[in-house]
Amino acid sequence: MIEMLRYDFMWRALAAALLVGLSAPAVGTFIVQRRLALLGDGIGHVALTGVALGFLTGTAPVLTAVVVAVLGAVAIELVRARGRTTGDVALALLFYGGIAGGVLLIGLAPGGSNATLTSYLFGSISSVSGQDVWVIAVLAAFVLGVVAVFGRELFVLCQDEDVARVNGLPVRFLSLLVAVTAALTVVIAMRVVGLLLVSALMVVPVATSQQITRGFVTTMLLAMGLGVIATVGGLTSAFYAGVAPGAAIVLLALSGFVIALGVGRFVRRGRAQQAGP
Repeated sequence: MIEMLRYDFMWRALAAALLVGLSAPAVGTFIVQRRLALLGDGIGHVALTGVALGFLTGTAPVLTAVVVAVLGAVAIELVRARGRTTGDVALALLFYGGIAGGVLLIGLAPGGSNATLTSYLFGSISSVSGQDVWVIAVLAAFVLGVVAVFGRELFVLCQDEDVARVNGLPVRFLSLLVAVTAALTVVIAMRVVGLLLVSALMVVPVATSQQITRGFVTTMLLAMGLGVIATVGGLTSAFYAGVAPGAAIVLLALSGFVIALGVGRFVRRGRAQQAGP
């Protein structure tokens, strides 16, 4: 661990990993509750078009990815809410359009090739710059701020839209807010785990936490803790093992889920025995 901290790029990587580990499961808790676990994947594919647009226009790919990902998230929510298309079909449309747009635009970019997108598809945390860290920090602060301010309203929305509407909550605004924060989270995490694996950090820690907890807030807080363990632990393992950080982070998160699955069964069995005669 001490050897890893001798390098400046690892300090930046750890800062980015910490921010992603906190923000991704926080938003993922609401997404999983709304049964939109694949939303992160859909937005990730759209963000790929934003990255390619950045290379084509000569601007920062992270910033163009933010714009395109937010527009894509808003589009999918509007299609889901207004159209006859179901949520999974709308997500499929994002999958296909996002990948196709990214490949097309990167081919038009000067000196661009599909290989250029590799670091964004699979993550390249070791190449995170100081500017990247600041952008990630600002976006993460906004995401966590939204969760802190609108957490109660978003909880009601995710439980039942009809109940939220009856209680006078702005359902359309809150639904768009969930979609936009998910889009920002995808952009935050793309430099850490990559656009193809970003949804795992939004879903797996939450699914792990649900195995051993009951309350919504407890589930979210534990998921955020597990997210930090997965990102920091996976980054550390990748440094010493010489493997891809994104893959190490996701596999560590999945290992935690397998362990929690066994622990959860044991805990539930103990509760059942205590409640029995």
